[in-house]
Amino acid sequence: MIPIGHGDASSFKCFRTPINVEDAIIESTRSCKYNGYAPSYGLLETRGAVAEYVSSGLPYKLTSNDVYLTVGCSQAIQVCMQVLATKGSNILLPRPGFPVYETACGYSGIEIRFYDLIPENNWEVDLDQVEALADDKTVAMVIINPSNPCGAVFSYEHLLQIAKTAGHLGIPIVSDEVYAHMVFGGIKFEPMAKFASITPVITLGGISKRWLIPGWRFGWLVACDPHGILKQGKIQEGVEMLMNITPGPTTIVQAAVPSILRDTSQEFFEQTLHLLETAADICYNRIQKINSLWCHSRPKGSMFIMVKINISALKDIKDDMEFASALVMEESVVVLPGSTLGMKNWIRISFGAPSATLEEAWDRIESFCHKHSNTI
Repeated sequence: MIPIGHGDASSFKCFRTPINVEDAIIESTRSCKYNGYAPSYGLLETRGAVAEYVSSGLPYKLTSNDVYLTVGCSQAIQVCMQVLATKGSNILLPRPGFPVYETACGYSGIEIRFYDLIPENNWEVDLDQVEALADDKTVAMVIINPSNPCGAVFSYEHLLQIAKTAGHLGIPIVSDEVYAHMVFGGIKFEPMAKFASITPVITLGGISKRWLIPGWRFGWLVACDPHGILKQGKIQEGVEMLMNITPGPTTIVQAAVPSILRDTSQEFFEQTLHLLETAADICYNRIQKINSLWCHSRPKGSMFIMVKINISALKDIKDDMEFASALVMEESVVVLPGSTLGMKNWIRISFGAPSATLEEAWDRIESFCHKHSNTI
């Protein structure tokens, strides 16, 4: 079985977290200083370290008071949606996007309004649609950059336009940056918080992806709000109230994070990005050789690629769900059906895998598509 449907590169040996990260968790454990409960918002030193890390490249400095530590980025999403929820409210989510947002909104009672990412335009946001969808009950707009599931990375210019649009609408931006800095091909990652002077930004992130340790479940929610609008609107107060009644990340992991953020070598990051860029190229190039599949743009970040299925070119496959089901049954390759992401007749593939594994997976996918081709 070849699993390329989920985003956990750590299951492959070539994607291993560096020794300094392992040493940091060993040191915090053996110190016997972190066996008790941490403060509700997280250890002060760790919040300060995250503030310094997220502040890099910003025109202002964040402090520990802006940072709340969470059990992975998923808890940050849940906290954010619960705090933003008001009676009759709605929120703008990207399509395709990350399904956890839909679940969190459903739990919190927020109406979801999807705006489209445009595949023919490097998966940029349809800003005209955003303007049309928003009303006086819209509480926020969510972006995911670098993108899961598209592999896109928004440019400085596009992020500026997003900020101006949100500012015009009078809504904050929730910026999911759990794949921050995981970009390649000469692309530069730009944090949404650079534009927080235009509209408030709530940045969500963590160490799961860049450090290849999703099982450690450490994330953060950061209020990037130089004008204090989130405080005036009592959004930060709501976050703090909720954090007081929800469990936080394990204390020994919190204690290890300052060292992890400070001491990890650039060489490790570059090696990881090289592996991902090579893998992305393999996927994009192999897709070009299969008539029934199509990809609009080469991935520039994260570890995902969205692939369109030309259903009319396949004789006995009616949609993406059947495609994925038959592929796993016949070829033992697992991909994610696009319908789960709001994109019927697409599939999402994770390229966080060794090159040899991906080549084998694509050999099987190509064989599968040939076998089901209606031109045979």
